[in-house]
Amino acid sequence: MLNEEQIRKLVASHGADVNQGRPIRQLINDGELPRLAGCTVLEGKVSDSVFGDSLKTASGKAVRLMFRNNRISTHDVNRGAIPFKDQVLAFNHDHMHRLVKPILGSSQFEVDGLSPASTVIPAENLNLLKIENVLRLYMAESSTSTSLYQHWLAAKENSQSKMDYAGHQLDVTALEPNGRLPYLMDTPSTKEEVDKTTAVDYLIQDGVCTEEQYAQIRNASLMAFGIVTQYLSRRGMVLVDTKTEHGINAEGQIVSADELYTMDSSRFWAMDEDGALKTKDGKPVSFSKEFARGMVKEKGQQFTEAQANEIAVRYIQGLQHLTGVAFEPDLRPRDQRIIESSNLILDALL
Repeated sequence: MLNEEQIRKLVASHGADVNQGRPIRQLINDGELPRLAGCTVLEGKVSDSVFGDSLKTASGKAVRLMFRNNRISTHDVNRGAIPFKDQVLAFNHDHMHRLVKPILGSSQFEVDGLSPASTVIPAENLNLLKIENVLRLYMAESSTSTSLYQHWLAAKENSQSKMDYAGHQLDVTALEPNGRLPYLMDTPSTKEEVDKTTAVDYLIQDGVCTEEQYAQIRNASLMAFGIVTQYLSRRGMVLVDTKTEHGINAEGQIVSADELYTMDSSRFWAMDEDGALKTKDGKPVSFSKEFARGMVKEKGQQFTEAQANEIAVRYIQGLQHLTGVAFEPDLRPRDQRIIESSNLILDALL
């Protein structure tokens, strides 16, 4: 395992280099990946996707390549690039994905020789459901507008004794910051330019999903939450909340899409030997993107190099704590990593 001094030295020595590279659209336009020429490129907050009529497996399944990048987004704003973030989250996802794949299903293809830390993810191009499935076991303090915590603050300011949150009726006075909720709550949100937490009934009425589809997503997600909770208890951690995305594959099955149980999509808190939450300065010791959100002081803020490096250190520390595996950075130029991984995938699938 890398200690803090080794991690800081790694980030300081190689952080700037691993952030350098061309966007996937530019790599394609420059002729570096000729088999992707003419494909659609969708640029997301923290990953880009490529798909098209020419990308199909031998059995006819549509392929989507997802390219994780080093960008970090908070409050729906891109804050800049974090060294090694793409590799950390790729390995984080791969590790947790293997735990819950039997329950949640998966859009990903297995490709021999592809590193668990590959920042290029080969997947079936699903018919995505426009929903983020969010499960919460604690009311974590959060600055995001969709959070239960922010809705609770608003209810308190309005002197409400009861509040409705995503269809759940809650006693305002019984809740406390970072406290455990009365039960594991499903609190879905829409996938729009600005996400909105909403009740399941509205999702069904608006045609986002059917009642049967949501029931399947909810039930499978609750089971997966339990599996991950059991795993984390052995790592001295508790799963606070998580969000997952889902889509329909060629067989008509609902399967998971994109990342699962990563430090960007979930909150993990540390526990002491007695099973109580560890705290520092009165706050839970956290392994999640929340520490980066806490650095944001103004709406359009971009992280400085020093802030980006500090976030990188925290991500690497969190990965090692979460998986129990030492971080092994790939120091090849980013362009080289993307091109070689993409060609390995295309050779195997097409």
